Formats: sequence, structure tokens, C-alpha cells
Amino acid sequence: MEIDAVLEVEAGDPQIAIDFLVANINLSKSRLKDLMNKGGVWRVDKNGDRQRLRRAMTDILVGEQIEIFYDDDLLALKPLKAELLEDAGQYSVWNKPAGMPLHGSDWGDFQSFARAVELAFNPAREIFWLAALDYEASGLLILAHTRKAALAFSNQLAVDGFEGASLHYRADVQGDLGAVDRLDQPIDGATAITRVKKARYDARPNRSVVDLWPETGREHQIVRQFAAAGNPVVGDERYRQEDDSVEGLRLRLVELAYSCPVSGEARTFSLIHE
Repeated sequence: MEIDAVLEVEAGDPQIAIDFLVANINLSKSRLKDLMNKGGVWRVDKNGDRQRLRRAMTDILVGEQIEIFYDDDLLALKPLKAELLEDAGQYSVWNKPAGMPLHGSDWGDFQSFARAVELAFNPAREIFWLAALDYEASGLLILAHTRKAALAFSNQLAVDGFEGASLHYRADVQGDLGAVDRLDQPIDGATAITRVKKARYDARPNRSVVDLWPETGREHQIVRQFAAAGNPVVGDERYRQEDDSVEGLRLRLVELAYSCPVSGEARTFSLIHE
């Protein structure tokens, strides 16, 4: 069953969120609380500001809109679990499982990486996303939690070239990549370099497994370069050149090396043998 509804809070309506929902939506209170907790209820205030409404006892105001997105099948899914590998205070290192979306949708965010990170820290921490990392990929990810750490990582993983840090990705791409050992198609007119090593080619389903070492940190560099080369990364919805079936992005960061911005020590994380 699916419910997609927008309700306006009117004079005389209950002014507590869960009471309003129980009075207007044909679902049990426990199901509605579960939906709120999983991010499928939204509050739009009189200024048009929109945010998820999670707390059952939240006061709501006349003139506000409450949006409800309920999907039985979605809510029945078990949340994927991201693994916190390192908590250094100013930054954290994660292992993000394949198939885990970066952000949620109108229908909920309980399966998303961003929500998993939010729940991992109490109090919640600010997140600075690093342009050089493709957060849609699975595997190793760094999140900066202070501007100082974000700047340090941005300097190591700079758009024009890495210094003191390295990334090793593994990907499935469409077609036979052949003897290509380097991709250097410019991105938005700027230099972008990725070293490539083909591990193998599988005739069925016509895909190559490749190891990749970006040397510059352009946004979405790997998927954009492979799409431009005619060998899009499997599951790439944004830059792919053909309408193949979406399986989730088959790109994984398997090794990460950097200089810790807190201690100055060289750090390496690897998933190569997993």
C-alpha cells in the first residue's frame, strides 16, 4: 500500500503532530510513528521551509502543511549498515556498503548513508563533503567534521593533483576496456587524470573489471571519464550514455592513504582482501 498526501493544518485540527496524523491518515499510531522515525513525514511551514518531521509530540501550527509518503514495501526493508572504522573527532572514516544510497527521498531516509552518520554521533556533527571523493561509491569514505580537517583533506586531495594522499578504486564498466592504462579527458575544461589497470574482461555480461587510481580530484571524475570514453561505470545514472538496467553504482573505494590532519601520522585503510 502507498499513501502520498499533502494536508493543511486548519483551525480545530489537533496541534500535536501524531494526533493530527492519526485523525487524518488511515494508519495505526504505531505505523505512523514508524513512518515519522524513518523520514516519510514532512513539515512545510508558512515560509515554505521544508524539513522531515520525526518527533511524534512536535507542536504544529495552523497554516502549515504536513506531507505524508508511506510505502509498505519500503518501510519493511532492513536498514543497511555503514561501518564506522575510525572516529578521529575532526573527521571519520567509514565503510559504506554497496547499494546504500547517499541521501534519502521523500519516502524516507532510514536506509541512507547520511542518516546513518547522523545517528552515529551524539551530539550530531557538522559534515563537510570532500569534492575528490565520490560519495555515491561504496567502500571507504572520509567525512570531515571541522573546517580545519576539511581544508587539510582538500589540500591533500586537491582538484589539480593529490599530495600526501592516494585513492584506489575498483569498478565494473561496460564493454571491453582493451589496453587502456590512463584516462585524461578534461572535465569542464580542466585537467583530469586517472590511472587504469584492467583486471579482467567478462564476455557475459560484456563488462570489464578495472582498478583505478585518480591523480586529480575533479568532482565525479571517474564516472564522467568512463562515460566519455564509451565505457560507463555499471549503475551510473548521472553520466551513463545508455539506458542499461540500474544495479547500483559498481564503484568501490578499496584503499585509502592520507596524512592525518589531527596527528600528522600516515594512515592507510584497505578493503582489498575483503
